[in-house]
Amino acid sequence: MLHSGFAGVGVIRNYLAFAAFAAIGAVASIPASAQDLVHEPISPTFGGNPFNSNHILGTANAQNDYRDPRSANSSSQADIFARQLQSRLLSSLSSQIINAIFGENPQESGTISFGGQTITFFRSLDSVTLTITNDDTGEETRIVVPLFVEVN
Repeated sequence: MLHSGFAGVGVIRNYLAFAAFAAIGAVASIPASAQDLVHEPISPTFGGNPFNSNHILGTANAQNDYRDPRSANSSSQADIFARQLQSRLLSSLSSQIINAIFGENPQESGTISFGGQTITFFRSLDSVTLTITNDDTGEETRIVVPLFVEVN
């Protein structure tokens, strides 16, 4: 029988096996510990902190690069002026309607028509009923405003 020049091959193999079993035994003897995994949602929609809503909405809007192709928002000076003028005229008209209903000399009933809409109001003892009608579609919106009687 021929031997390789090194007689300790079997000893080294036994030593490696012993070291492997010792390492496995040492690892197995360490007690394992774990904890419960708890998921806390970030979005207030799913039960997260309600103070996160503005931040999440701002982040979503910043990431949203979709533009509605049907939108006709123009930013020319003429368009901006026309929108501001329309807003001021509607504000003035609403002030006049408020004065007619609740002003110093309130009217009992009345009808105001403008821009394809008709506003009808009627005053009862305890409330004012406003009916806004779209003249094109006939759709009605009814608003009832309670009147509070002042007691001196």
